[in-house]
Amino acid sequence: MTAQFQSFDDLASPAQGTERIPLLRAELARRGLDGFVVPRADEHQSEYVPPSADRLAWLTGFTGSAGTAIVLADKAAIVVDGRYTLQAGQQVDTGLLTVVKQAETNTEAWIAAELGPRRLGYDPWLHTAKGVDDLAKAVARAGGTLVPVETNPLDAVWPDRPPPPLAPVLLQPEELAGESAGAKLGRLREALAKDRLDGLVISDPQNLAWLFNIRGGDVAHTPLALGYALVPREGRPVLVMDPRKISNEAGDAIGRVAEIAPPARLAEEI
Repeated sequence: MTAQFQSFDDLASPAQGTERIPLLRAELARRGLDGFVVPRADEHQSEYVPPSADRLAWLTGFTGSAGTAIVLADKAAIVVDGRYTLQAGQQVDTGLLTVVKQAETNTEAWIAAELGPRRLGYDPWLHTAKGVDDLAKAVARAGGTLVPVETNPLDAVWPDRPPPPLAPVLLQPEELAGESAGAKLGRLREALAKDRLDGLVISDPQNLAWLFNIRGGDVAHTPLALGYALVPREGRPVLVMDPRKISNEAGDAIGRVAEIAPPARLAEEI
C-alpha cells in the first residue's frame, strides 16, 4: 500500500515582490490612492482560494493560507500569524516588505501607526463587514481616509491573471446528502419566515454545496463550486454560477428548485 498525501504547489519567490510591488504603487498613484490592503482572501472568504484570487501570493511571493499585505507609497508590511513567521521571511523580499508577527502587531494596529493622513484603498469583495469596520476604525485613528475601490488595482497590473475556475459541478446523491435540495430549501424558507426576513444572500460555497446537494472542484483540496445563491422567502431561488461548469444532470436537478444566472447578473438579481 502506498501512502498518499496532499501536495501544495509552491511556485512563488521573493523576486515577485521586487518586480510587482512597484507596479501596484504606480497603479495606486494613478488612481489617487496612497496605499492598498491585500488580504489572502477571495469573494467567498474561502480557506483555499483559486489561482485567479491568490493575489497575495502573486504580489509578494508568500504562499501561506493566511496573511495580509499593506502596501503604502513609501513602506509595506505583511502581517502573518505564528504558523508563517519563518515562511514569510523566506518567501518575501524583506527589503520591501516588513514581516509583522500578528501576535505583536495586527493589521489594524500597523495601519493606525503607519498610514497617517493618507488615502487607503481596499476591495470590498475581499473583506467581511466586521473586517471593513475594523479597517475604518484603524484608518480613522491614523487620520486617514478609507476608500472602497470598484475594481481591484492589483488585477490591473496582473497581465497573466488566470481566469475564474470552471471545474464541473456534479450532484451529490440524495442517499449521501440525506435530504433533497427541495426539502432543505423548504426548511430554509420556514426559518426566514420565522425571523421575518424577506430573503437570504448566500456567498459561502460550503452552504451552496449543502443546500443544493452539489459538489465541485473550483478550489484545491476542497470539493466546492464557487458561486452565490439568492433565496427569497417566497418565489424561486436563484443560483448565481457560471452555467458553463454545470453539467446537464446537475442543471436539470437544480432547475427543478431554482433558476440559474451567470455571475455578471449577481447585482441585478439582488
